[in-house]
Amino acid sequence: MVLRTGPAGKHILDVTLFFTTTSGGVRRYLLEKHHWLREHTRLKHTVLVPGRHTAGLPYDVMSFASPPIPFGGGYRLPLRMRAFREQLARLSPDLVEVGDPYHVAWHALRVARERRVPAIAFCHSDIIMLARSILGKRGGRAAARYAAKLYDRFDRVLAPSEVVAGRLREAGLCNVEIQPLGVDVELLTPAAREPELRENLGIPRRARLLVFAGRLSPEKRTGDLAAALRLLPPNYHLLVVGAARAGRHGDRLQFLEYQQDRRKLARVLASCDAFVHAGDQETFGLVALEAMACGLPVVAARAGALAELVDRSVGETFMARDPADLASAVSRLFERDLAEIRRAARRRAEARSWDSAFSIMLGRYTRLLGTSRPSWSRVTHAG
Repeated sequence: MVLRTGPAGKHILDVTLFFTTTSGGVRRYLLEKHHWLREHTRLKHTVLVPGRHTAGLPYDVMSFASPPIPFGGGYRLPLRMRAFREQLARLSPDLVEVGDPYHVAWHALRVARERRVPAIAFCHSDIIMLARSILGKRGGRAAARYAAKLYDRFDRVLAPSEVVAGRLREAGLCNVEIQPLGVDVELLTPAAREPELRENLGIPRRARLLVFAGRLSPEKRTGDLAAALRLLPPNYHLLVVGAARAGRHGDRLQFLEYQQDRRKLARVLASCDAFVHAGDQETFGLVALEAMACGLPVVAARAGALAELVDRSVGETFMARDPADLASAVSRLFERDLAEIRRAARRRAEARSWDSAFSIMLGRYTRLLGTSRPSWSRVTHAG
């Protein structure tokens, strides 16, 4: 174990609504950070999440009472906010980091201010673009005003990509910093390849096997993947990881369940030929980076943060929401030197390890914890 610098004995508390048994990037970030801080620092770290999602997780991952949201995909909404604030205060944090922009953020901020400790907001969700895509330009402007009102009260606002940081700055925020996410390059590796995977799934050995992994929510646009597959020759097959249950849709499209075991996910990714991602609202694109760590070329939409992560050196890009252009990008990829692209993809992932990401994060924590008084301009009172 290599210890990094950092104030000993201080307590970092993460709180977010974005945590379920099948949630993606935020859950991965929190659990990876928990492990890294325990291994490399003397900081205490606690994760506080809604509902009962802590079975099998470290004892420092705690829950607060929250009823499930109907048809909410496992997400929960806390209602007893005074009890939530009391629970948070009893944990005696020295720094609070909030990972969602909803009512929990206001109440966590209130506790931080009452305790006179620093508060960080991490913008894992691009609420401005989300509102704009659902409600149009007027909705986007309203979301921008809300984001500015909320985030201006935090000591730091972290964005995982340039596109999210730019959106927040356009909303008038000045306290925005880019905090990249990372990848476990030891667990996710080309060496995880499992030669028997295709045979076990009934996929021809010589098939060109495309894969996508993630929540099957509308913004992931998995329908575009299926549409592009129909435009490709019969030797192309698509494996979609993240369904409620495994199943086959025709001869060339197959679904696997969500892979909570990261080793199993690594084996699936490393056993395919290329990763495809049609999502157009990614705030970072963590699963694309995980695929690159497994040595996969990536075909991604030129939209959101994917445009920052994927270029021609590691794969191909296409116009978002255009299955025909997606199919053309896949065809172009397989006309190139795939071995060289795989090596480039792996190198890019190695340069973005969790160790690198959390070393940057630790510097932020150290500077804030070394400040005698956090730099807020006003105290926030939530109802």
